[in-house]
Amino acid sequence: MFFVCLHGSAKSLIAAQHFNRLARDRRLELRAESVGVEPDASVPEPVIAGLARDGFDVRSYVPRAVQPDSLISAAYVVSFGCDVPIADETPSAQWNDMPLVSDGFDQARDAIVARVEQLVDELTRAALDKTKSPMSP
Repeated sequence: MFFVCLHGSAKSLIAAQHFNRLARDRRLELRAESVGVEPDASVPEPVIAGLARDGFDVRSYVPRAVQPDSLISAAYVVSFGCDVPIADETPSAQWNDMPLVSDGFDQARDAIVARVEQLVDELTRAALDKTKSPMSP
């Protein structure tokens, strides 16, 4: 599972951190990675501070470039305002309507986390549907 934004250091990082916590709490067997089309050299200080308030330590995180080959086999790809090459059969979404993190971490984080929660709900339902046998009521 990949979250992709332009710099790989804000929207996608916020989404991946919160996704992984929610997925772990729900025992969903997916983990997310944050990648960027043009990755920053480091995570901006407001993002480090904001994620620290949320219980995440990303001080040593270094943004990484998206590798198109890794997206081909991804379980799911979410992009934030950038086009990424993915296979037609790869489940994906574009979340282009998210607020800019530079305009305020809390507002952007709240919008991203709300969308991440919806995605985790959908993926959890899909995983549960797969485990039900055809004879289940």
